[in-house]
Amino acid sequence: MTITGKRINSRRMRNPPLQVNLRRGASIESIHRVHAVVCDSKGRTLMLAGSPGYETFTRSALKPFQALPFLSSGTAETINTGERGLAICCGSHAGTPIHAREAFKILWDSEVDVDSLQCPIPFNAKSPLEHNCSGKHAAFLATCKKMNWPLESYLHGQHPLQVEIFRRVAELLGLPAEELIAARDDCGAPTLRLELSQMAILYAHLGGSKNAELEQISRAMLAHPELIAGDGRFDSELISRAHGQLVSKGGAEGIQCISRIGEGMGIAIKVEDGSRRAKHAVALHLIRQLEWMTPIGLEELEEKILLISPGVQLEVEGSLKFNEP
Repeated sequence: MTITGKRINSRRMRNPPLQVNLRRGASIESIHRVHAVVCDSKGRTLMLAGSPGYETFTRSALKPFQALPFLSSGTAETINTGERGLAICCGSHAGTPIHAREAFKILWDSEVDVDSLQCPIPFNAKSPLEHNCSGKHAAFLATCKKMNWPLESYLHGQHPLQVEIFRRVAELLGLPAEELIAARDDCGAPTLRLELSQMAILYAHLGGSKNAELEQISRAMLAHPELIAGDGRFDSELISRAHGQLVSKGGAEGIQCISRIGEGMGIAIKVEDGSRRAKHAVALHLIRQLEWMTPIGLEELEEKILLISPGVQLEVEGSLKFNEP
């Protein structure tokens, strides 16, 4: 079944979507429409551009919340995984030996065979440990082993592990779990279709201090940004340069989520056409508007992340506006 985002009438919006232009020389070559929302952990929409009700899949931005059973079951403590192991569970990593080794360690310490991993083997790779989701899958399997749940069906939507993940997400959003809509992600695990504001609320919780497990997860991501994505990749570079203030996690098809640590605020971004370059440009644009990083840090990130080729640049039109009742 294919599910797409809601059709949005931009004329009825309080603040239209952001627009990212790819400019080649003096001419605009490509245009991307982008929705963005800022929410707090109480569920309030604080600022917006476009539609906070835009529905789409969370994709890999769900990973920090998929790691919750790994903690609540006592699995992480039993195998003494530490912050590095917890960080790799949340990462969409580059598949380097460092990343694969951290995922393998979770399986080794849990006495689970690598062959139990059901994430695909990437092109030109030799092992599923090199898949960008291997840390998440390793944590899934370790949790199942600890709880005596079936290993072979750990990706099924009705498996106890996935049911528990849905329950925890629904609890954070104040929804009945049966209202959540799931579909298969590219790695084989279920992902959830949510409103953009609901993603921002989840990330507001991640950056808050009221949930001990989410605080532990955010601390691990802050301590080891290199395991969240990899050298030169957006999430790792942003976390590293934000000096403990921001946690960032992207997902495929134009999803980007950011937590403001200690303030219980989250940003969720969706590019309608799924462009990666557009979501990164908007994320930096909004961080500048919100003054969540120093200008120097932002300039360094822009030079590292947004550099395309000589004579070509990305420009973002529009800004967040306060949500008026």
